[in-house]
Amino acid sequence: MKLGEVFGDHEVAALYRHRPPYPQGIIDILARLLVEPRTVLDAGAGTGALARELVPFAERVDALDPSASMIAAGRLLRNGNDPRIRWTLGRAEDASVDPPYGLITCGASLHWMDHAVVLPRFRTMLAPGAKLAIADMENVHPSTGVRDAVLSLIVRYSPIEHHVSTREMIDDLVARGLLIIEGSEATAPLAFEQSVEEYVGLLGSTASLNRTTLGARAADLEREVRAAFASYGIERVRYDVVGTVAWGRPA
Repeated sequence: MKLGEVFGDHEVAALYRHRPPYPQGIIDILARLLVEPRTVLDAGAGTGALARELVPFAERVDALDPSASMIAAGRLLRNGNDPRIRWTLGRAEDASVDPPYGLITCGASLHWMDHAVVLPRFRTMLAPGAKLAIADMENVHPSTGVRDAVLSLIVRYSPIEHHVSTREMIDDLVARGLLIIEGSEATAPLAFEQSVEEYVGLLGSTASLNRTTLGARAADLEREVRAAFASYGIERVRYDVVGTVAWGRPA
């Protein structure tokens, strides 16, 4: 199974609730970028972390995702049953959609797509003056002993030797002549905290550290992560969330 396919797993979709929400600043940037006809395609929408927050600003949001489990989970979350959201099961490469769009968003999802296919397709879907916006966020932990201990566990268990960051992906797309970036912004750090169990659930929602990918090793990772926090007497995990948006148009 390819790593991206694990997002079709029901448990992985259910664990998405443990991920931090996008900072409000990200939603504000996307709302500012939206132009007529004020319709949004959120490609690779997952549980709708972006799509569900954009409904107050849009006439329609098409939340497109290849995972039925993600869509089912998203429908149960805040704004998930808003009539302005049109949940669509399918891949960004070939799903039936309804352009033109006044904004196309990808929230930490573009790297799972076939860029040579989706970017030219996005170009044909954008209304005049509309942008493609690539959103992501980074969880920034303070430099402490427990942070180093947990990070070493993540590195040891992850099957991915080098995680390609959104910044690296964008730079590569620009270098390949597939994307023109016209602007970017980052939000101020947003304080976030969750229980150790919720943090373990967050790890289980990722492509590389879930139970489908790791198999029997997942239980070992969960046990070692819990033990690392316990050794420092930590019951609540606190870190900052920094959101980023880069926007432009497919070349």
